Amino acid sequence: MYTKNKPKKSLGQNFLIDKNIINKIVDIVNVSKNQDILEIGPGLGSLTSKIIESNPKSLLTIEKDKVLTDKLRKKFLNFKNIEIINEDILNVLEKKNFGKNIIVFGNLPYNISTKIIATLVLTKKWPPWYKMLIFMFQKEVAERIIAKDYNKNYGRLAILCKWRLDVKKHFNITKNCFYPKPKVDSTILSFKPKKNIYKINNPKNLETVTRILFSNRRKMINKNFIKLFKGNVSVANDLNLDLEKRPEEISSEMFYKIAAKYEELFG
Repeated sequence: MYTKNKPKKSLGQNFLIDKNIINKIVDIVNVSKNQDILEIGPGLGSLTSKIIESNPKSLLTIEKDKVLTDKLRKKFLNFKNIEIINEDILNVLEKKNFGKNIIVFGNLPYNISTKIIATLVLTKKWPPWYKMLIFMFQKEVAERIIAKDYNKNYGRLAILCKWRLDVKKHFNITKNCFYPKPKVDSTILSFKPKKNIYKINNPKNLETVTRILFSNRRKMINKNFIKLFKGNVSVANDLNLDLEKRPEEISSEMFYKIAAKYEELFG
């Protein structure tokens, strides 16, 4: 069955084929008949089939691979509550109006998984159009997302995610559950939007601050901080920030304060 659907390395395709794991993923959330669902990267439709069994109000799937899209349309031809779109998810997230309270499932392609979650976190409108994300990541990426402050995996991804989302780790998945077998294990994480977040009006300001200050992860932030604030060192005093610290030694909350200050000064 699976050898007929040759995965494309360029799209980061690794198909989940373990039925027990598929059941566990869908069981994370109780899907009601009034629920709209988005699935990113359905691949062979294994997870799609299980979601459809829950009889949601609607299921929109986004698949970049044209060959797989055609096969999925044939497979689910008799289901009226499913729509299958052949498109790059990053383009869809940029253009489409999804409504509200959507549950999103995704076996995210390894090569763009961080771009997808960053796009969903940094959306301008908050609360967002989704009420829950259930995503599979490469285990290493998942560890970076859930990293606590000052942890060895702590960095930009953790700071961005925990700003707006409550993140929960559910379980790891061994490489043997996929075709073709990847080199690494995977992890299932879920995300729920926070109601109360640190006020930063433009999310891009946090993205800018973390990108510049983490550009030299092992070095003190002084040079990059001065560059960020165009030579205005007094900002560090206002924030009670030690410029001799490395970025990984600075709390996530301090990064939010830096971003808010940056926004105050530069818009």
